[in-house]
Amino acid sequence: MEKKNIDWSNLGFGYVQTDKRFVSNYKNGTWDEGTLTSDANVVINECAGVLQYAQTCFEGMKAYTTEDGHIVTFRPDLNAKRMADSAARLEMPVYPEDKFVEAVKQVVAANAAYVPPYGSGATLYVRPYMFGSSSVIGVKPADEYQFRVFTTPVGPYFKGGAKPITIKVSDFDRAAPHGTGHVKAGLNYAMSLHAIVTAHAEGYDENMYLDAATRTKVEETGGANFLFVTKDNKVVTPKSSTILPSITRRSLMYVAEHYLGLEVEEREVHIDELKDFAECGLCGTAAVISPVGKIVDHGKEICFPSGMEEMGPVTKKLYDTLTGIQMGRIEAPEGWICKIC
Repeated sequence: MEKKNIDWSNLGFGYVQTDKRFVSNYKNGTWDEGTLTSDANVVINECAGVLQYAQTCFEGMKAYTTEDGHIVTFRPDLNAKRMADSAARLEMPVYPEDKFVEAVKQVVAANAAYVPPYGSGATLYVRPYMFGSSSVIGVKPADEYQFRVFTTPVGPYFKGGAKPITIKVSDFDRAAPHGTGHVKAGLNYAMSLHAIVTAHAEGYDENMYLDAATRTKVEETGGANFLFVTKDNKVVTPKSSTILPSITRRSLMYVAEHYLGLEVEEREVHIDELKDFAECGLCGTAAVISPVGKIVDHGKEICFPSGMEEMGPVTKKLYDTLTGIQMGRIEAPEGWICKIC
């Protein structure tokens, strides 16, 4: 299979239209079989539920070329389960989890020429999403829905290596108690846009959101979970009912315990204990881990001992091990790697 003529080493993290995408429609209480299509355009009514009341959810994952030349994706069953949870919370029909995985496999296989070669640092980003497609003028769920999966080749999130970033404690709230913070709803990301634009304008790379109820506990950023390392090398992640359950974060915690022999803990993390941690990172699909060198809390700087030049030693081991698993250099736990071709 001949690859597309793309300058893989200079790809940015953006949208490049590929040949095929998957589309399935929900009507009269059932999903159709779905199909691959070359048409990248979505045509919906002006009164569609997604346009009026933001009834939409999505997922993000990647396909890779492994060291031995296979194209694989990483734990798609967990993405399928998380989308099912998101859909149920938004009163949308659940797309069957087995069909979700099959749709992802079909789209990646159909766009195999766009999967970057091993060693390029680039990957194929996969975006499954669902939205209310029928007209809705009263505030209620739509009657019809569309599930789609598209792909786009993307370059490494950090060109030239991951340098620690500086983030700020945000004055905005990301999610309310008993709200939708635990699902991957489009509306969660819409509300974060003003906050991230504000942070960038102030010279920061990202926001740290606190819990909305007490504003004393760490939650997450607009698009990634937090991971901390204590001075005695324990890996800690915040626990909250309003945090999105990151698949990358869950995988890193497993790697920390079972591959690196580290103690791990998921618990509430209070903002006043940040100064006691040795390392900090943001974990998600796009970058795997983004190291954090400094957190600014309304003028008070919290600098991690790992510094502003490179990833801390534990964070680096976590990153190298998980990416090694994804790329086939390290043996994966059973069920983690889904071979496509």
